[in-house]
Amino acid sequence: MSAENSDRSSAVTTIYIDGAWRAATSGQEFDVLDPADGSVLGTASDGAAADARQAVDAATAAFATWSRTTAYERAAHLERAHALMLERAEDLALLMTKEQGKPLKAARNEVRYAADFLGWYAEEAKRVYGATIPSSRADHRFMTMRQPVGVVAAITPWNYPISMITRKVAPAIAAGCTIVLKPAEQTPLCAVAVFQVLHDAGVPAGVVNLVTTSEPGAVGDTLLDSPAVRKLTFTGSTEVGMALNAKAARTVKRVSLELGGHAPFLVFGDADPRRAAKGLGLVKFLNTGQACISPNRIFVQRELVDDFLDVLVERVAAMKAGSGLDKDVTIGPLIDAAAMAKMRRQVANAVEHGAKVLTGGERLTDPHLTGGQFFAPTVLTGVTPAMDVYYEETFGPIVPVIAFDDEDEVIAMANDTAYGLAAYVYTGNLSRAFRVTEQLRFGIVGINDINPTSAAAPFGGTKHSGLGREGGPQGIEEYLDTKLVGISL
Repeated sequence: MSAENSDRSSAVTTIYIDGAWRAATSGQEFDVLDPADGSVLGTASDGAAADARQAVDAATAAFATWSRTTAYERAAHLERAHALMLERAEDLALLMTKEQGKPLKAARNEVRYAADFLGWYAEEAKRVYGATIPSSRADHRFMTMRQPVGVVAAITPWNYPISMITRKVAPAIAAGCTIVLKPAEQTPLCAVAVFQVLHDAGVPAGVVNLVTTSEPGAVGDTLLDSPAVRKLTFTGSTEVGMALNAKAARTVKRVSLELGGHAPFLVFGDADPRRAAKGLGLVKFLNTGQACISPNRIFVQRELVDDFLDVLVERVAAMKAGSGLDKDVTIGPLIDAAAMAKMRRQVANAVEHGAKVLTGGERLTDPHLTGGQFFAPTVLTGVTPAMDVYYEETFGPIVPVIAFDDEDEVIAMANDTAYGLAAYVYTGNLSRAFRVTEQLRFGIVGINDINPTSAAAPFGGTKHSGLGREGGPQGIEEYLDTKLVGISL
């Protein structure tokens, strides 16, 4: 743990409830592994249902006071947290690289992105406005108030283990809510470091609570079954999100879900093939392809395919895999053995059905990589709807390239998915850019842009990619109820 944790004991106390670090009620712990070599990086407290109940009780008690603080008081805590996170950025990035595996440069970018949410919602706390509404009666007035929904249960993923926490915690506490967070079992230490920032920023006891666990089911069920918890916010797989949504319905909780994606990447014949291939390489292999907005289906207009592939294959073949602490590494490990098995299965299935591997396609077995889950960056051509990779979310470093002939055809192919999170369009024609964007059924579209995200902008999808939005002014709306007040004069 970092030097900032001087107020914590030498025991494994990664659970944070009511302003204090503690061990799991059971006394159980679990190891946290470095995905680059499989070594034990640290140990975390293994929380369970009892710990989750205690966290909910603390959040419930704190809500009575926190919800009555002024927006300026809440903003001040977030501003201090923002400054502290930037001060500790290098330590946080190093921890993330060790625990999650992404290259250090990418980890540094994520820490800055995470801090942006703290800064943004420090300001948005002061922008929660009500309204007056004209009444048909002369002696009557209407007004609305915006008030916090209550205790929030948050569940965050391993692939962005710091920014996905601040993207939920910042708007929740800015709105006046209190929160209980269960981080991914693969990356609990990053969550501990974030909560240490919040603790040191002076966020009052009970406002933010953390339960680390290796068995998410028991903790998640406890949070969802509690009538005191009024909102669920979750980022993760579509399958898990659907199950959580169904459980949350039993107590009629507000729900925000940021789920899977199967992003199409459309390259039209009037695009610059070099720019498009470079952009694809940067966004596809970000975090080893383990991102919900990662392009999964690459549609290239037939006359541009050869030029596009020449650039893409050259760039992909030159990528260096290894520990993210190595400054020359551009691609890190997959998170676990299950992810490796999925990559191998998708490639084998594609080849069996006629696809061609232009580069990669197998597990990397160099001596210095054998301890981790490293899969070679891969480019496939001849991909068809008969292959698993065409419809399944990949969440890994595989690029399936599909040729198309005309605009209507590619729009239909791009929309042929249950997912609806992100899409990308490369074209030199402004009219086409608007025309295609308006027809793509996705919540986010990047036009000649591989990074259409910001703390100041709404992030979220349609269909099986989720409900609600995170980021921007819309992000705080997810944590607010509207109260109507009628006044008879």
